[in-house]
Order: sequence, then structure tokens, then C-alpha cells
Amino acid sequence: MDKPAGRTSHDVVLQARRLFKQRSVGHAGTLDPLATGVLLLLFGEATKLSAYLTADDKSYQARIRFGSATDTLDADGRVVEERAVSPEHIRDADLESALALERARTEQVPPAVSALKIRGARAHSLSRRGEPVTLAPRPVRVSSLELVARGEDWIVVALSVSKGYYVRSLARDLGQRLGLPAHIEELRRTASGAFRLDEAVAWPPQAPPPLLTASAAAARSLPVLELTEEGAVRARQGKELRDAHFTAAPSADDEGDRPCAWLDRTGELVAVGHRVNEAHVVLRGFRGALSSGSG
Repeated sequence: MDKPAGRTSHDVVLQARRLFKQRSVGHAGTLDPLATGVLLLLFGEATKLSAYLTADDKSYQARIRFGSATDTLDADGRVVEERAVSPEHIRDADLESALALERARTEQVPPAVSALKIRGARAHSLSRRGEPVTLAPRPVRVSSLELVARGEDWIVVALSVSKGYYVRSLARDLGQRLGLPAHIEELRRTASGAFRLDEAVAWPPQAPPPLLTASAAAARSLPVLELTEEGAVRARQGKELRDAHFTAAPSADDEGDRPCAWLDRTGELVAVGHRVNEAHVVLRGFRGALSSGSG
């Protein structure tokens, strides 16, 4: 769905429970209240796919405002620093140099106001109580980062990044490289893995829209292997499988060390599994199709 601004991802989940009359609803990849765009909602057995769908790269368009910084690093936060911006602060060469350094990034320090835990407490709770918050850098990857538009004290960038990357931290770090306070003014997620904005449903919908099956969602995000009848039975029982339990012996290109979606001959998702030495091991099992239209 296309999340509107001003609502948390949890707010949307609560609405979806009422709209679809299902208690088991989750999402894949939290969006901050300020942010809009692609948010994957998961229903029933499909909630088990969350870890695999959130592992995909995500794409964004972000508007960054220079001259003021906030405690949350976005426009919803309290202003903690301000500075006048002049043309020499954001010269073309300096901006391109700052963007080039970001493209090469391999680690990133998350925002102090985040849901990450420190000694069992959420970082945002500690920060709002005035307690010091020090978060260690985390591994990230920037697949692409391009300048889309710019003004005297703002830029718009399009980026595609790995799981764990915070676009709010991008604003902070670009500002530091340019010697200016900065924050995210607008943020829109344009894709979450294989799921793109042009197919997202406006929220809230007037009536429940049709949903993808868990099989279809898994097949868009994971390599797919087809099980024999015996393989499907063994996978449903959580037993180890061998190459002979697939209709075609999996190759290194099919699997590597990645999780794969295992479908039976009817196309139903039986399990997500991976290879361990000569065996194939179930990571998550699925009970089978739910009622018509459920994820």
C-alpha cells in the first residue's frame, strides 16, 4: 500500500486488521510517520515472510533541507541547530564530493531517535529522556544515489539502499560534510524489493483490495524451487530434504547460500528453506492456503 504521511506503520496495521477482519497482520519494513510510499502489509501465514521481504533493497526519493537540524533528523523533530545558508555553502563540486562519499559508504551510524535497542531499551526512549545515546555503526550498502533537483538550501535525491540504511542519517551526514545542519523534509519510498509504488493501493481503501497469495509474494522476492510430492510431504513435516525431493535438482545458481521458496506442484508455498551441505533444511513452514484472498 501507499502509506500517507502522519501515520505510523503500526497505525496502518491496526486499520488493516479492521478492514480485512483479520487479527494476524504485520508489515515488512517500517516507515516513519513523516514518510510516505510503499509499505508491504502481510496477512495470516504471509507474516512469516517478513524477515525475507525486509531483507530486500529499498528505494526512496528524499528532500533534504539545509540550515536546520532536528533531534529526530526529520521535519517532525525539534529544531536543535540553525544556520543561515549561502550559495558558497553548497557549491556543485562540494555537493558532488559529499554524494560520492555516500555512494562508497559501507557503514552508517543510525539516528539516536530510532527503534534500535540499547541495554534492552529503545534508543528513542533513552534520547527523549535526555540520556546519552551512542549507537555503533552498522554495515550498509548504497546501490545508487543521484541528485534529482536542488535549490539554494535544499536538494532532492533518489537512492536505492540495503536493509538497515537510515535516510535520516543521510541528511545528517551530508550536512556534516558540507558544514551545515540538515534534516529530511520529505521522504517517499518508491520501492520495497520487487514491490513498486505504481502498484501500491491508496490508503485507506474504500473496500478491501485483492491480495497476493503468499506464494506469489515469495516468488517475487526469493528464488523458487518446485518440490516433488514426497518432498512436499517431508517439507511440511519439517524434515531434511535431498536433491531428489525437487522436480529439478537445485543448482548453485538456484540457491547459493540464499533462502529459497519451496512450492508444491500446485504452486502453493510449502516452506522457505536453504541448502546446508548436501541437505536442504526448512527455515519456515507454511500451513497452506487460507481463506480466499488472504495473504
